[in-house]
Amino acid sequence: MKKSQPSHEIIKNSLIWFVLLFAFFPLYVMFAISFKTNTQFLHNPFGITFPFDWQNWVHGWYAIKGYIANSIFTSTISVFATLITALMSAYVFARYSFPGKTILWYLLLGLLFMPAIMNLVPLFVLMKNLSLLNSLMGLSVLYTVGGQVFCIFVLRNFIEEIPQDLFEAAQVDGAGPFKQIFNIVIPMSGSILATLAILRFLGCWNDFITPLVFISDEYKQLIPVGLMRLDGEYVKLWGQMMAGFSIAAIPLVLIFLFTMRLFVKGLSAGAVKG
Repeated sequence: MKKSQPSHEIIKNSLIWFVLLFAFFPLYVMFAISFKTNTQFLHNPFGITFPFDWQNWVHGWYAIKGYIANSIFTSTISVFATLITALMSAYVFARYSFPGKTILWYLLLGLLFMPAIMNLVPLFVLMKNLSLLNSLMGLSVLYTVGGQVFCIFVLRNFIEEIPQDLFEAAQVDGAGPFKQIFNIVIPMSGSILATLAILRFLGCWNDFITPLVFISDEYKQLIPVGLMRLDGEYVKLWGQMMAGFSIAAIPLVLIFLFTMRLFVKGLSAGAVKG
């Protein structure tokens, strides 16, 4: 005879299922609507209806493929540039002492508490003076600068946890700062670098305000603004809209599936190192 589950186990399992339902139900609705015509959507907005309208995905792909290419370009460049510059800056803060280091560090931390929207007007003026408005490279520079503070904060703590004997032994062998970064810091901080790369890629991919303000040409826009413009002013083609949203979500799902182990490893390493 099977034993009944304790009440606290039932409550815990029910809570987990509720959270999963709350998280995945909008995703299910999005995919379900992406295969419907407007008539099917009006008669049954949440259920699965037949026949499937596969043309929605064709129209959705042709509507957003340029936006996806722009987002991949800017996100990839900004992720690599952010990690390279942040790693070198974090190495300097962790390994060297210089006048004003403590003040500079606390000023850097203060930027973590500043809302990004506060910098919008000064950044617009600066980008205009540098002739970087309406440029994907200019947008990549913005994303690179915007991700510095958090990445430096995390990486400095990891570099400080690396045994100093390794750096001293490398110095005895004639290794300079760059060799120490590539031969010691990067191999030992691989998991947290992967985690930061995923977080920065997601942040750049999902950003809406920055491309809306700094990009004016339609063909240069990124995916969040492009998806907004799928919304028709007078007639809403719900199936095509949801197909576009679904296609835009696929790269993020694939990235997370293939890098989930590194992501979890980086988070657990951060928890251990405090």
